[in-house]
Amino acid sequence: MKGWIRATLIPVVGFALAGVVDSVLYASEQPALPVREGLFLDLDANAGVEVEDRNRVKAWCNQARGNGADLFVKRDEGRKIPGTGRPTLKAKVEKIGGNNTLVFEEQELVNMGEDAFDHLVTGSGYTWFSAMCVYEQNVGKKDVNSFFGNLRNGPPYEGFWGNLMDDNRVWMGTRNGIESEKKGQRKRRPSLWNRKLNPLVVSKTPLIQNRYYLIMGRMGAGQKVVDLELFVNAATPVDRKAVPVNPQANPSKMAIGQERDATNHPGKESFSGEIARFLVYERPLNDEELLMMIRYLTERYRIATGN
Repeated sequence: MKGWIRATLIPVVGFALAGVVDSVLYASEQPALPVREGLFLDLDANAGVEVEDRNRVKAWCNQARGNGADLFVKRDEGRKIPGTGRPTLKAKVEKIGGNNTLVFEEQELVNMGEDAFDHLVTGSGYTWFSAMCVYEQNVGKKDVNSFFGNLRNGPPYEGFWGNLMDDNRVWMGTRNGIESEKKGQRKRRPSLWNRKLNPLVVSKTPLIQNRYYLIMGRMGAGQKVVDLELFVNAATPVDRKAVPVNPQANPSKMAIGQERDATNHPGKESFSGEIARFLVYERPLNDEELLMMIRYLTERYRIATGN
């Protein structure tokens, strides 16, 4: 499997990207993933990264080619100062075996495919993996520090997302757009934080700052009620909750680094930390496949595991 990286010869966050010249693409051999079926998104900080202004990332290319989620790009709309929303390329990180990461500090890259990820929450299910570390979170909206999400940019905010509490406990969710009716309300409203309709699937233990983890989420396939499961470094879920599926749900653009294409308040619900690898499968991997991926990714990025 071949990946691509675009960068400069200028040192990046204390490292030099030797042998790589600006505006020239170089191939680099990347180890093949043990599970390929259903791979929809593969963002690898070692490949497909395009930088400008020395080390600021303007684009990140999906290594799983041939679908609507081909490219994630910088987003200036809503920013007072253009370019401040770009993450930074951090090269050759020793803690994770010399692999690169992208540093997000209330920043984002957005895929402009409005409907590219919709099917993942309307019946196909999904499995995502994020090899990452966290910093101290800068509190915007309480306990919403998102490292990815494709929530709709307005009611009823459908989509799925991965987040951190303000104390760095990790949580995930799938918003289905199903409305609920509360006593005293004149009309039904989108149920954003309902424990039964849109549960938070959350770890009990905070992530340690600057330590690298493999965080994973899985949603079952089907159009009735399915399980949401959250995993940290191991194939045993740290939390599991049931969620009803809405086949008519209509999420929006996928963002890496924040909860959505939040042009009304960019950075407010974003996370602070690093991502080395982010993968999404358009199906729930079975337990054997999940374990295969955990073994591959934890070995690749030197992450301690309970398996």
